Amino acid sequence: METNTKFYDIAFIGHYTKDTIVSTLGTRIVDGGAFNYGANVAARMGLKVAAVTRLANEDLRVVEKLKHLGVDVFSHISPQSTCLRLEYPTSDVDERVIYITSSAGPFITTEVENIHARAIVVGASMRGEVSLKIIEELAKKKTILAADVQSFIRVNDNGKLVPKEWPERNDIFACLDILKTDAVEAGLLFGNCDLYTAAQKIHDLGPQEVVITHRDGLLVYADGNFYEEKFLPKEIIGRSGRGDTCIASYTTKRLSASPQEATIWAAAVTSLKMEAEGPFKRTMQEVNNLIYNKYKNTN
Repeated sequence: METNTKFYDIAFIGHYTKDTIVSTLGTRIVDGGAFNYGANVAARMGLKVAAVTRLANEDLRVVEKLKHLGVDVFSHISPQSTCLRLEYPTSDVDERVIYITSSAGPFITTEVENIHARAIVVGASMRGEVSLKIIEELAKKKTILAADVQSFIRVNDNGKLVPKEWPERNDIFACLDILKTDAVEAGLLFGNCDLYTAAQKIHDLGPQEVVITHRDGLLVYADGNFYEEKFLPKEIIGRSGRGDTCIASYTTKRLSASPQEATIWAAAVTSLKMEAEGPFKRTMQEVNNLIYNKYKNTN
């Protein structure tokens, strides 16, 4: 791999995941991974984007698709890709079970040390992909460092991904500027408390801004204020990647806008993403139209 000396607006770090999605709509295979969902959003917003991932040779088509969007992809080839099976047993899109059948292995420091960007978003599929050491190395860079709690709270328990507390939590939180979690994970982290309390508790551990997604929308805590918006998809076809898209669109927008504007933007982008399987592929005009028609008039 060539030494990368370019400076990006935003970079995404995480495994590609080959997702088998099983729901009432049937079974299908989708190219996933937080880096993939995130890079699609940022590239379509017109930013200079880098993506660092691990995957098998057979799945390099995902890398090519991102390159066609103008993303610089630093792919590290592993014997196998991370393969997940996401089962949605009911019509409740927040009720799901995730199984893992293979992993592309952990990132190593040399794979991320040459990445320089105004913001870096870490989106791993489970604990062990991105270590505390790597988070600490990324935190030394002059960057806005964002991460998803799922990167650390999910563990492989005999082939099933389950959430478990982790001893390095406070050390990792102390390194982050923006942390994203969902309502279920927030409950596991802090017990039976409301989302506002959970957001404040996360903030107290280090992250300046907290993004919490839930089945109806997102809650953001930034600068001592709460911002809330609902997801307003016409229909929910692509639930998988909701949180990845949300944190990516929020962080990307924060490079040029206030927390309140970024919250609205993230809600609109995520809403449009959920209308189809796979990464966000809509236009900025469609996002702006949705904001004008459904969000600006309600705020």
